[in-house]
Amino acid sequence: MNQDLSIVNLILHASWVVQGVVALLVGVSIASWAAIIRKIMALKKVQRLNDAFDREFWSGTSLNDLAAGAAQNARNAGSMERIFASGMREYQKLRERRITDAGTLMDGARRAMRASYQREMDAIEANLSFLATVGSVSPYVGLFGTVWGIMHAFTGLAALEQVTLSTVAPGIAEALVATAIGLFAAIPAVVAYNRFAHDIDRIANKLETFIEEFSNILQRNLGTQSPSRY
Repeated sequence: MNQDLSIVNLILHASWVVQGVVALLVGVSIASWAAIIRKIMALKKVQRLNDAFDREFWSGTSLNDLAAGAAQNARNAGSMERIFASGMREYQKLRERRITDAGTLMDGARRAMRASYQREMDAIEANLSFLATVGSVSPYVGLFGTVWGIMHAFTGLAALEQVTLSTVAPGIAEALVATAIGLFAAIPAVVAYNRFAHDIDRIANKLETFIEEFSNILQRNLGTQSPSRY
């Protein structure tokens, strides 16, 4: 019972299938942590830019000034500002064509904002499916490694005349390492996915609310030659 049963030693003496499963899970775990860190930073940036534009939008600045600022800051704009720019741009184009029908103007602006909204949400949700896949598949990959390792261990024990705990323990421990690493890869991915899904839902609700509020402002300004703030 003086055998070295450390995780590193168990992996080094495991079968090549178990070692391959462990290597795969370690690589997936590293990739998922990289995706988690990138997503944390990306969502913080989205929320910061949206909050900044939301404050500016309700500060009383005219819509034309906001549109001009959005055009100049297109590359560094947040999702809310880009949605606003899309709707305002389409609204102004229709007005320049001397279209006066309220329904046509509002439908055009809403369609432009909805299209921009979908593009923004696609970008915000990037890599979320990867985390979901890691969280759901990793335990099964680890379980496969464990089953294979146990089969390999018992196959080796079949040739022994006397089986004791000291001969069984290393093989079983080697196999169980794969399950442990599978859970190690899956648990952070699941927790991060649930947290990100909650944050993205809040962002989506805020953007949809903004679209409705901005549409109402445009509706009230249909009778004016140039859109004002209120």
